[in-house]
Amino acid sequence: MKKKDERIRSGFIFKKFEEENISPFDRLFEIFKELITHTSGDFDEAIEWLRNLDEEYKLTTSEYTIDDFIEDLKNKGYIREEIKPDGEGGMGITAKTERAIRQQALNQIFGKIKRSGSGNHSTKHQGLGDEHTGEFKEFHYGDSLDRISMTESLKNAQINHGVGEFKMTEDDLVVEETHHKSQMSTVLMIDISHSMILYGEDRITPAKKVAMALAELITTRYPKDTLDILVFGNDAWAISIGDLPYLNVGPYHTNTVAGLQLAMDLLRRKRNTNKQIFMITDGKPSCIRERDGTYYKNSVGLDPYIVEKCYSAASQARKLHIPITTFMIAQDPYLERFVREFTQANHGKAFFTGLKGLGEMIFEDYENNRKKKIRG
Repeated sequence: MKKKDERIRSGFIFKKFEEENISPFDRLFEIFKELITHTSGDFDEAIEWLRNLDEEYKLTTSEYTIDDFIEDLKNKGYIREEIKPDGEGGMGITAKTERAIRQQALNQIFGKIKRSGSGNHSTKHQGLGDEHTGEFKEFHYGDSLDRISMTESLKNAQINHGVGEFKMTEDDLVVEETHHKSQMSTVLMIDISHSMILYGEDRITPAKKVAMALAELITTRYPKDTLDILVFGNDAWAISIGDLPYLNVGPYHTNTVAGLQLAMDLLRRKRNTNKQIFMITDGKPSCIRERDGTYYKNSVGLDPYIVEKCYSAASQARKLHIPITTFMIAQDPYLERFVREFTQANHGKAFFTGLKGLGEMIFEDYENNRKKKIRG
């Protein structure tokens, strides 16, 4: 329990609540959402941690106990009775809690970002569109009449013909430039190999919190966009947004190629042209699945055979006009060369970072990409 408590405390600071208007339930619920994320959706484990933290930090009072909090969770629809894998009965979180966790992740990571009502992505190409740029050009045959700026056109008419005998000609008309709108299809790849919890550092929890925040951002702010999420270890498979709170690592190697191939397959099904892959990983590729179904694995150094397969996948994505942005969350100098060459093969981008600031960087890259046309 001590080791798990250290993991929690490393990512969550406990202090006395100073806000007088926050109810006892809401105070505990903020902590509970953090704990349920760290425990990958295990309610019993989260409550055990909450009780231990209560003993140390005096989170409750005699008027409102942990048991009262659990009863409120039931009444408010955040937990429900379910049958555990071992056949025993117990409590599990509901879709309402999953949504609350995503909203909390969004607030924590992107909370300072001002919301926009457009819900679409602007390209760098000007022309017929619906987002005003504040710039004007002469009216030409074929321009939409509803884009004519009457204020600027009247000003031109006064300058060109004077105010004595007012008249306006076609040469006086100006139209306001607008940006084209485009949809974005994104695949987020999350490394769930065993190294994501090695060396005493919990890397999987920040990764899935970023995924939950990005999912909530896209579904609420850019509903016309699509986000697919996949995980990769020895193999790769797609997961739903609802699976994110329960995501955990496994005893896996890192099959980067399998993840990239699945990501490209998912994006091939999208009709819009703006597509991208975000990959969060902390380690080198160490596994390939051969055509006969067997696995070739090598965790020692950078295996040339596996590396070449990764370069080929990066080049294939480039031919499909799918840029890959790699977020290398383990700062390992000897892997940087591989990531740089992988990025060059794809014409994508790479960020070498620790866990701090990962969410902000992914958001900024997503926002920057929405301002330009990806394909090209």
